[in-house]
Amino acid sequence: MGYKVRLDVFEGPFDLLVYLIESARMSIYDIKVSEITSQYISYLEEMQQMNVAVSSEFMVLAAELIDIKSKMLLPRSTDPEANPEAEDPRTNLVARILEYKKFKIASEILREGEIANFRIYEKPQEDISEYTESPDEYLKLDIDQFVNAFNLFLARKKKIEEIKQRYERIERQKISAEHRMQFIQDLFKADPHKKVPFSEIVQDKTDRYDIALSFSSMLEMIKQTKLTAEQKRIYGEIIVGATEHINEKIVAESEPAEGGE
Repeated sequence: MGYKVRLDVFEGPFDLLVYLIESARMSIYDIKVSEITSQYISYLEEMQQMNVAVSSEFMVLAAELIDIKSKMLLPRSTDPEANPEAEDPRTNLVARILEYKKFKIASEILREGEIANFRIYEKPQEDISEYTESPDEYLKLDIDQFVNAFNLFLARKKKIEEIKQRYERIERQKISAEHRMQFIQDLFKADPHKKVPFSEIVQDKTDRYDIALSFSSMLEMIKQTKLTAEQKRIYGEIIVGATEHINEKIVAESEPAEGGE
């Protein structure tokens, strides 16, 4: 009884035959039987020279190729009514090759699926009856505790709404550096020679954003040579004055970064 012989990528006679056809770039529907038969037999002879036991399946297919080759040499019938499958001796071989390729592709898909499954690890089933079979638990509270808990919920909800409204109001009230610089310019418009403390530039002294915005706007106007500033001691009051460029057009080169509360 014959057994399968595998050499390189060939497993069985049809694997070798398909390889030879594809290497020669032949159409399966138009196999050059004479050329393929010669290559197939040459390959079998090389296997025998290397003392490789050749399966009987290889020899059977070789005999079939030789039979088809001999039939291809016979004159064809010119009767148009003749059965085309009977006229072409390659028809049965083509059908078998197509069937073989279909199953080979299917086997490759199954093999890839098997390899993919090897990389999947499943978690063992756990006993969750403790959670599914336990009776419903009820909250044991008297009416006073329930009322207190509900009032606490309402108080927290009200606090969250107040905080949300406060921050929304702050967001709407924020102004740009350009507007603050315009405010400072208007402050010195009536008397360009006066000196004012920095605190007069800040409109809302309780808002840290407003203080930071006023300070950065002052620095920008100093950079543009519109203002001068003097601080005689550390943490002392900053005295701000105007220059002759104070009434020139305001140019806001950059917006200050927003600070947190």
